[in-house]
Amino acid sequence: MSEYHTSVLLDESVTALVQNVDGVYADATFGGGGHTAEILSRLSPKGRVLAFDRDADALANSIDDQRLTLIRSDFRWIHNHVLNEGFKEGIDGIIADLGVSSHQFDTPERGFSFRYDAPLDMRMNTEGGTTAEDIVNGYDPEDLERIFKLYGEVDNSRKVAQLICRAREQERIITTGQLDKAIEKVLPKFAEHKFLAKVYQALRIEVNQEMKSLEKFLSGAAASLRPGGRLVVITYHSLEDRMVKNFIKTGNIEGKTEKDFYGNISTPLKAVNKKPILPQESEIAVNTRARSAKLRIAEKGGES
Repeated sequence: MSEYHTSVLLDESVTALVQNVDGVYADATFGGGGHTAEILSRLSPKGRVLAFDRDADALANSIDDQRLTLIRSDFRWIHNHVLNEGFKEGIDGIIADLGVSSHQFDTPERGFSFRYDAPLDMRMNTEGGTTAEDIVNGYDPEDLERIFKLYGEVDNSRKVAQLICRAREQERIITTGQLDKAIEKVLPKFAEHKFLAKVYQALRIEVNQEMKSLEKFLSGAAASLRPGGRLVVITYHSLEDRMVKNFIKTGNIEGKTEKDFYGNISTPLKAVNKKPILPQESEIAVNTRARSAKLRIAEKGGES
């Protein structure tokens, strides 16, 4: 498991999640199975874990434990699966680690990283759907600018889009190396990697429709929890963290406050920690991908 992906904030997140050793929990982002394994280690023989991942590579990390049900699915459909598994009264907790797995970054042919000259793919589910190559070569300049600005907070988003469009007029951009070369004129000196990381993040989010999946997941998670059940989410960039924070606070990703007839704010969840929990320096030292992680914990209202 550790070679596939090192779980971030493992103890902090699972400690916050597991409040009932006989309970039913969901790991919405199975990945290398680290969080699932830790949850199982804390449950009694009566406990259950439902785990989800849309990446076929992740399913190879399945854990031999009768208490585990591993489901290949986008986590946006979590509520459907919770109901299909027979938990109509809700489950005790749900955890989601929104980071891309180390395995995906470190497998060149997946096209997630500018560290390798590889096909522009970036799909979490490699069996279908739009690739980064499709987007880079098919989107008009305005749409490219939009995703770079919105999903990557890329400086000079318009210039980046223009350079890509100019380069693809000469030849189709099919590899990460071609993309990097296409925008090299705008890369800032001494910060090329940071800039490229933002560009690649924006493309990855668009390819996998990550923000739409997250929005649907949050609603589905809230509906799937029993009263008193907990939602634990680890985010890695400001856009997704803002969505999670807003949903916990207001019940919607926009952060719009809605009040009932009596003037009370009606939300399905209540924050357990007002400020996000951050990784310790010792964890960041051994896993640099943890440096931007934020852990948010919420609890469903109602009688438990």
